[in-house]
Amino acid sequence: MPDYGHDLRFGINLIPSSQAPEATVALAQLSERAGADLITFQDHPYQPAFLDTWTLLSYVAARTDSVTLSGNVHPLPLRPPALLARSAASLDLLSGGRFELALGAGGFWDAITALGGPRRSPGEAVEALDEGIRIIRDTWDTETRGGIRFEGQHYQVRGAKRGPRPAHDMQIWLGAYKARMLRLVGRAADGWLPSLPYLDSPAVLADGNAVIDEAAVAAGRAPGDVRRLLNLGEEHPADQLAEFALTYGTGTFLIMTSEPREIERFLGEVAPAVRELVAESRGSGA
Repeated sequence: MPDYGHDLRFGINLIPSSQAPEATVALAQLSERAGADLITFQDHPYQPAFLDTWTLLSYVAARTDSVTLSGNVHPLPLRPPALLARSAASLDLLSGGRFELALGAGGFWDAITALGGPRRSPGEAVEALDEGIRIIRDTWDTETRGGIRFEGQHYQVRGAKRGPRPAHDMQIWLGAYKARMLRLVGRAADGWLPSLPYLDSPAVLADGNAVIDEAAVAAGRAPGDVRRLLNLGEEHPADQLAEFALTYGTGTFLIMTSEPREIERFLGEVAPAVRELVAESRGSGA
């Protein structure tokens, strides 16, 4: 029964609809009032039916008070890492430390290249994400003297100044499924954020955990350094989510919905029930 030492968190994954922008913001505010720990927005810059996620995140940060915000997830091929690092740090500073950075290697390559981004093979996409994470962390590292110098296969940074530093120790979460990406999660990231509808079965989470844990230990880290998050395509009963937490160590659950009643039920009824079930099981040593 894996326990990675993280408190349970519950949140909402919202679609950044350009057809109903104020309704999208209202759903975020409702989620905060209902007790969400985390609100995320999908980031598909090539989709005109969606608002630009970075603009929306900044707007929502100004219209909320305490909830943590994140993209879900930002495609690195369309978000240059040095600029992405500064955007993330700036939003974290403006929101009082309420932002976490979730990244993806890319995937919709026709849409990405249509906007002027690169087309990468799966291996190249993982290499580029690895390089990007290092550049992002170097940008935030304002305690090291001198500029950032990085010569990679996909990114080069030649003396850029460091900063700004985020308001808090910002985490980097990765959307990942295959072994090479999972090893990168274990080696260099702070969270694993897969989507349950993309998995063949929930049992795949156990296989992913094993790869991440092994890579973390090999890199001199503890498996508990990596938070386990999970996007849910729809709402699931409390006993099933408790089983995910107890069996796979999932610490954060996000449902994708635009229905106010589903938001209120998930946060007001399901989340407390999951916490209670998990606490009872762990307290009894079951």
